[in-house]
Amino acid sequence: MFLEVNNLVKKYQTGKVTFQALKNTSFTMEQGQIGVILGPSGSGKSTLLNIIGGIDYADQGRVSVGGIEITQMSDKQLTEYRRSSVGFVFQFYNLIPNLTVYENIEVSSNITKDSIKIDEMLEAVGMKEFRDRFPRELSGGQQQRVSIARALIKKPKLLFCDEPTGALDYNTSKEILKLLQEVNRKYHTTILIITHNNAIAGIAHRKLRLRSGEIVEDMLNENVVSAERIEW
Repeated sequence: MFLEVNNLVKKYQTGKVTFQALKNTSFTMEQGQIGVILGPSGSGKSTLLNIIGGIDYADQGRVSVGGIEITQMSDKQLTEYRRSSVGFVFQFYNLIPNLTVYENIEVSSNITKDSIKIDEMLEAVGMKEFRDRFPRELSGGQQQRVSIARALIKKPKLLFCDEPTGALDYNTSKEILKLLQEVNRKYHTTILIITHNNAIAGIAHRKLRLRSGEIVEDMLNENVVSAERIEW
């Protein structure tokens, strides 16, 4: 099993109040799958993603990626794990405003030893003709394509997408989901998407639902559909 999450517990302390974000959360994913984690705000989705991505720490439990346990890593080891094995795509793109499309992707390329060629990546996300434009000159969908390219350039084992369509309109959202499916097929990248939108689960091989820090649904999707066919 490529990704194994076992009995994760995470608590946050605010003054005298303890909030339990994750309660013995467990699931697995095969390499090359797309997984969708559904749930309302406060259900623990982002906390779960941040722990798997090496940004946050679990209080208890274990996360293993490709047979390597990351929950026992030091800060230095986690930095290297994030640099070499993980890509992040966020809702609001987080592009560097004073760098061109090419330069935004190049920044990520420069921090890894074995990256995809930038022109190949631009071609893959349909942004080659916009390589010399700045983020302010792009639409929201185009900026999200650049952020996906930036995350993929370093050949991550895991691509995390935190509400990747949350700031986009309906048609642009479907374009981005189609792109994620194409990336999954072309590069065999394992992708984990968190979202409020139940319809997005149709493109995934694995559907997980969180409620109050607990997984209340874990389903293998035997009828994956193309992004063009999903409706909401």
